[in-house]
Amino acid sequence: MKTMIHENERGLLFVKGKFVKCLGAGTYRVPRRGEIEVVRAAGELVSAHADADTLLSDPVLCEQTERVVVTPQQAVIRLQDGAFDAVVPAGEHLFWKKGGSFLRFDTSRPEIAADVPLSFVEKWAPFLLVRADVKDGEAGKLYFDNKFVRMLEPGKYLFWANGTQIGVKTFCLRPQIVEVNGQEILTRDKVGVRINFTFCYRLTDAERAEDASDVRSLLYTAAQLALRAAAGTYTLDELLEKKDELCACVREKLEQNAAGLYAEICEAGVKDIILPGEIRDIMNTVLVAEKRAQANVVTRREEVASTRSLLNTARLMEENPTLYKLKELEYVEKICERVGSISLSGGDIVGQLQEILHLRNGGKT
Repeated sequence: MKTMIHENERGLLFVKGKFVKCLGAGTYRVPRRGEIEVVRAAGELVSAHADADTLLSDPVLCEQTERVVVTPQQAVIRLQDGAFDAVVPAGEHLFWKKGGSFLRFDTSRPEIAADVPLSFVEKWAPFLLVRADVKDGEAGKLYFDNKFVRMLEPGKYLFWANGTQIGVKTFCLRPQIVEVNGQEILTRDKVGVRINFTFCYRLTDAERAEDASDVRSLLYTAAQLALRAAAGTYTLDELLEKKDELCACVREKLEQNAAGLYAEICEAGVKDIILPGEIRDIMNTVLVAEKRAQANVVTRREEVASTRSLLNTARLMEENPTLYKLKELEYVEKICERVGSISLSGGDIVGQLQEILHLRNGGKT
């Protein structure tokens, strides 16, 4: 029986189960009670019948291969002609030397050193790495075994999965809107109203701030208490008239609480003041009555002004007959504009017209 070995292959000759030597490219007759194991002459040399120490007893293999030992606290990458080839797991391995090189990294600390090429590290199996993302507009706090290590800027981060508990807590640094809706409050004159309040805050120091959800809930509670305390000192009419004053009072108390939480208040204001149905109807009735009274005052004022104008006109016409006649002609002109045709019958028409126009003895206007 013959066995052919190609240029990119090598043969491992075994006789009676014992390794004899390494065979190069060619065609070989398999000896009696012998076996030739054909292996690839690149990458890792793995034999199904012999370990690394046995194979290295052959001078050819000892010269052409390299023993690589990887401890559990190391990460090793094999490069073939400068390009990524494989991740070498922990243990003892035998590799062909031709065109191969290795990169070794210390994984005893969780953080990946800055000189480690991440493009190679990302080839690792997912369970060998811990990934973390910090989005734009956020800040991250890095913890090892629940101990704070440092702050993280926006970006993608990789850590060695070496048994250390790795945690990344992110904080949003953008302004956050908080709605304090439906607050049932009793005014000083014992009228129950509902107030919707809104404020906007943002963290100023993520490293010293507490958990983001705690900051939000604490500021929400502070807004509730401040709103109830401030609104209860106003009557209903004062509350409706002095909303800006109420907002300023609540915002001042919010800013005091936010300073201790390493946050700042950007905006704050009352969105709505919702009155009970009966009070709303009464106020609508009062408003309608006030507007009607204002309308009546304006109507009377205009009527007085109109009457005074007519009186002044009458006095002028009484003192000036020519003005009186011009006024008559003006009205005659208006009447004539609406007349389509005039029918004359009998009598002295010219005299009648002269009498109408108050023209006597051939007078002219």
